[in-house]
Amino acid sequence: MDATVQRSRRIVFFLVPNFSMIAFATAIEPLRLANRHLGQQYYKWRLASETGSPGLASNGVKVAVDGSLEDEKRLFHSDERPDMFFVCSGVFVEKYESKALNSWLRQLHRGGVTVGAMCTGAWILAKAGLLDGRRCAIHWENLPGFAEAFPEADVYADLYEVDRNIYTCAGGTASLDMMLSLIDADHGDTVVNRVCEQALTDRVRSPQDRQRLPLRARLGIHNSKVLTIIELMEANIAEPLSLVELARFAGLSRRQIERLFRRTMGRSPARYYLELRLDRARHLLLQSNLPVVEVAVACGFVSASHFSKCYREFYGRSPLTERRERESAT
Repeated sequence: MDATVQRSRRIVFFLVPNFSMIAFATAIEPLRLANRHLGQQYYKWRLASETGSPGLASNGVKVAVDGSLEDEKRLFHSDERPDMFFVCSGVFVEKYESKALNSWLRQLHRGGVTVGAMCTGAWILAKAGLLDGRRCAIHWENLPGFAEAFPEADVYADLYEVDRNIYTCAGGTASLDMMLSLIDADHGDTVVNRVCEQALTDRVRSPQDRQRLPLRARLGIHNSKVLTIIELMEANIAEPLSLVELARFAGLSRRQIERLFRRTMGRSPARYYLELRLDRARHLLLQSNLPVVEVAVACGFVSASHFSKCYREFYGRSPLTERRERESAT
């Protein structure tokens, strides 16, 4: 596509407190590199925060912005109207509340502006009602809480998703991949290849590439039967499979599974399964406002009391204490 006959693409990056610096930086840098190769400022961007004060990243770095949300509203009816508006967030996103931003996101969407989100920003788009029935992506660590809080959204553990005029990505370096897809749509793979060479990245990942390391690499084990069983466990948290069912799926006997897990994982399959469920529960306690009893049900526990007992034994504190500590930290 010939950039010389196109007007520039204007992008706003809206910084939410505790936004992810890596997701933000890897979104802007490919645009800068594309401009460098094109020899013109095809991509133009500005930064905004709710009040116009510097955005505070989760790593403690403050980033100066160009204006506030009210400034953005005034610019909407000018030559500076954005083509795209990206929400950049990070940790503690579930605690961020802004009716003004939610309303503005809906107005932008109705006005034909492409709306997007980086890292945990999908949480904010969902609060604004923009992800009902839409495919979206969010960081794997936040996915369980997001799925429980927004069942109407079609969330995936993908690097990024583009559903019509809504962009979402999982954060980290996935922002780079999402922006490379935008540059490819605007200018083709020649420009994308030049950007990749400058950024020292050797390939463009597809939206459906995995966020996390494969189980084999993550756990450091190579037994295919054990990996199959763990994958089944991870996929069945709310309604745990019995050891008999796991054995049938894996084509092994219960005794064989017990021996395999004790040899490769250092504990019984039942214990490992419990740890997976407790880990999921901890993510829900830290990243959602679900009542403890609903967290228990979502993680396959028959009662809140049984859940609390198991949680205290494993983490040394109750679920309620865990949540209170989260609230005091934010």
